[in-house]
Amino acid sequence: MLWVLLLLVASGAAALSCLRLCLAAAAVDRARDPGDVELTLYETAFLAGGPHRVADLALVTMHLRRRLLLAHTGWATVVDPEGRDEVERTVIHAIGPAGQSLIPPIRAATAAAGAVRALADRLVAAGLALPGGERTDLASAVRTVRGAALLEVAMAGAALLLPGQEQGHGGPLTTEWVWFGLPLVLTLGCLVIARLEIHPWDSWASPTGQRLLDSYAAPAGGADRDVLAAVAVRGAGAVDDPALRAALTGDGRAAHRDPHL
Repeated sequence: MLWVLLLLVASGAAALSCLRLCLAAAAVDRARDPGDVELTLYETAFLAGGPHRVADLALVTMHLRRRLLLAHTGWATVVDPEGRDEVERTVIHAIGPAGQSLIPPIRAATAAAGAVRALADRLVAAGLALPGGERTDLASAVRTVRGAALLEVAMAGAALLLPGQEQGHGGPLTTEWVWFGLPLVLTLGCLVIARLEIHPWDSWASPTGQRLLDSYAAPAGGADRDVLAAVAVRGAGAVDDPALRAALTGDGRAAHRDPHL
């Protein structure tokens, strides 16, 4: 009857992991009516992609409005040192007094700056974004349930390989398959429900913020506005200009090139 002990381990893992996921989901799903909210582009960018998306949006905004030059080699050069808002001023400060820097360090410094943290705090206070801890807990809980499902399969396999198992109809082999299937159904069902209700697991937006983001429509404002809205929602990959897209998505090899090429 050693298989019963293995079943208890599998069942306990299933119950505890599903309970953890339910508690994490309940913590993030504090439904709140945001009222008649009109998201700014920075707020849209944060909800859709987090701090680094905000930094990319600021870089593209400044490039399109001729306050910054983004070269396809991955370098940014200041053209107008007067930022129009706190995020733009953060970008200029991140570039430094030389007026020129590689884009990845600018993005990292801007994403970690106080202006972006203040934006995040406002969205969290409004119930539109998830606090960092809750976002991490939810993703971790999902991984725990997946791990429990794999453990159940492993426990079932181990039980079937135990010596002395009878293979006859209605014998222990059939019984084990049935009993081990129950916790597996529980974990898989929990994952399916979670995917329908709270996916994506690593979203920066709360369920309320995600619904608002899904209904977001960028106001008409010309070609530049359309590009900025696309970057806010979909990231740097949404940029049509190949040179600008290369500037934002380039790798560290740009450090060995002339920034003006």
